[in-house]
Amino acid sequence: MLFSLALVFLCGMALAAVFEKLGLPPLLGMLITGILLGPSVWNVLDDSLLAISADLRKIALLIILTRAGLNLDTAQLRRVGRPAVLMCFVPACFEICAVSALAPALLGLSPIESAVLGSVLAAVSPAVVVPKMLRLMDEGYGTDQGIPQLIMAGASVDDIFVIVLFTCFTSLASQGSFSAWTLARIPTSILLGLAAGAALGHALSAMFRSIHLRDSAKVVLLLSFSFLLVWVEDQFTGPVGFSGLLAVMAMGAVLRGQLPAAGARLSAKYSKLWVAAEPLLFVLVGAAVDVKYAWAASAAGAILIFAALAIRMIGVATCLIRTSLSRKERLFCALAYTPKATVQAAIGGVPLAMGLACGNTVLAVAVLAILLTAPLGAFAIERTYRRLLMPQNAPHT
Repeated sequence: MLFSLALVFLCGMALAAVFEKLGLPPLLGMLITGILLGPSVWNVLDDSLLAISADLRKIALLIILTRAGLNLDTAQLRRVGRPAVLMCFVPACFEICAVSALAPALLGLSPIESAVLGSVLAAVSPAVVVPKMLRLMDEGYGTDQGIPQLIMAGASVDDIFVIVLFTCFTSLASQGSFSAWTLARIPTSILLGLAAGAALGHALSAMFRSIHLRDSAKVVLLLSFSFLLVWVEDQFTGPVGFSGLLAVMAMGAVLRGQLPAAGARLSAKYSKLWVAAEPLLFVLVGAAVDVKYAWAASAAGAILIFAALAIRMIGVATCLIRTSLSRKERLFCALAYTPKATVQAAIGGVPLAMGLACGNTVLAVAVLAILLTAPLGAFAIERTYRRLLMPQNAPHT
């Protein structure tokens, strides 16, 4: 496993640097590294590493979501108001409806199979989006209008909403029915996740005030509680849900609000952890990609993906109606809400494992969505934010 880890870091960081020099997203270099090293091409990664790949990817995701919470200005997010709520589910609904309407003609799927595919494709990737939004916040672009905060918060809740719908649709496809109680997991996941994260954030703030700890020790505590919150999520298997990822972000946001100076220092610590976590996350996502399935999706899958993304962007525009954002800022929000990666890698193979007739098609299109939208979405964000967003304290026009 150690040799495989060395390959992940050395090759991933090297290819990322090459792509950055070429003016392309470093993320693309890491994804390609994973594809080349993974089972579908050279197959040089140890099976023991691949066996814990999902857990390692989740740890990396927890690191970036905690840092996102530590940088999240909740007061500014509250000022954004209604659009922040709508962004959590409206764009995903638009995309699911688009896939459900188009997939029967393009891929020959039944209506319920198309809905399953739509729920796999509809989740935006916080692993791609959140680091980009943190960079915008560091550079001060769009922060006066709360745009990075809006997109980060929406991307985190969007995944919860989509995964619950995916559970409903796969249940309907396999059994012909599903319990309406399953839908109760959406509000309960959000509310309980926010409440638990906020309570833990307040408790840790009080602890840090009364007990002197080095910042490194605080990071270890935060990581440990993040792992526990995700473990708690796995225990909620009934109609009541719990979002560990949302709880992690809420914990960081409350800490930032209660202890701004300490929150800034902890965010800096987490940014250093992200240097190692980033290649680990994206190389292992690439390793989970099976190129033969992406090839099988061919042109019809690509047409479906881009058509659904166009409809999703209309959904984003709908969320931003009657806001003070300019047309350029609304366009940026739509572009930033397109990348797919981690959720598709995690659930794309589930319908096939369940024995659904659409399993191979769903997996093929999910893989193709990762290969197309993750690098293109990251590229769009990097190339447009300086042109479409206003720098901090600039007059808003």
